[in-house]
Parts: sequence; C-alpha cells; structure tokens
Amino acid sequence: MTIEVANESGVEVDETSLIAVSRFALDRMGINALAELSLLLVDVEAMTDLHVKWMDEPGPTDVMSFPMDELDTARRPDESGPGPALLGDVVLCPAVATDQASQAGHSLDDELHLLTVHGILHLLGYDHAEPAEEREMFRLQNDLLDGWRENRADAERRRRLTEVDAAVLDAAEMGAPAPARGPGES
Repeated sequence: MTIEVANESGVEVDETSLIAVSRFALDRMGINALAELSLLLVDVEAMTDLHVKWMDEPGPTDVMSFPMDELDTARRPDESGPGPALLGDVVLCPAVATDQASQAGHSLDDELHLLTVHGILHLLGYDHAEPAEEREMFRLQNDLLDGWRENRADAERRRRLTEVDAAVLDAAEMGAPAPARGPGES
C-alpha cells in the first residue's frame, strides 16, 4: 500500500504511526495491497475553508474525507474482483484534534489515530448519518483501533524481549551475570 503524508499544519505529529494505523485498517478491511491513500494535515484556516466549501458548515472540523473512486481497470480479464484503487484523501486538523484529545483525556496521537481510521472508513463508504449506520461505523472504528493497539503492544513486547535476550546472550559470552527480567518476561 502506498500511503503518503503531507503535514502542512505546523503541528509536529508522529507520521509513522499515522501510516501504521492506516495500513493496519486498510489491511483488516481487505483493501488491495496496491491501493493508494493520502493523508493531509492542515491548519485551522485551511480546514475551515474546506469545511465551508465542501460541507457548507461554518468553522473547522477534525477530519474530512475525499474519496477518489478510481478503481484500476488495467487488469487482466481473468482476474476477479476490483484491482488497486486510488482511495482518496483523508484531511486532518491537528489543532482541532488537540482540543478534542484534551477533552477526551487522551493524547493527540490517540485522537489522530481515531480520526485517521474514521476518515478511512468514510473513504470506504461508511457513514454515520443514521443511527444504525453510526452504530456500525463506530463499532468497526473501535474494533480496528483496538486491534491496532493490541498489535502495537505485542510488537513492543516482542522488541523488549529481544533486547533482553540479546543482553543475556552478551552477558553469557562475557561471563557476567545475566540482567534481571521484568514481570511476565521469561
């Protein structure tokens, strides 16, 4: 998957984690590995302009999605299903997300991960205009975020264990006592 990030917001964000959560969500949703996604981070003024222009709503918002709907038709005739797609743009406003994160009691990164997944789901055709749609979209959004967090925590745990194992091996080679392991590490 090609995921491009352009940060024009003036706010420093963890672009790598935005790509990771995007890739995870798209993979879990069964999106073709050749799909393309653009993440654009903008300031309040730019988001306000987009919000007014495309939604006819005043003021800035946290996330907007602009689907491209360009399925790749350059496939062999014997291939089934849709090919790679240019999914579109997810536009995030970190300044608005900062306020929301504070109100929700979590980090800016957590808020941007949530908004990124939310925007991707919109690109994939999910909406929350009706109560049933909202329940479905928000359940899926939460499932994707929970899965991504679990995956990330497992990767961090494996990384730590690999470091401890390497230290144990290094210590054994030098004849020194092995470093103590933390709780739950064996």
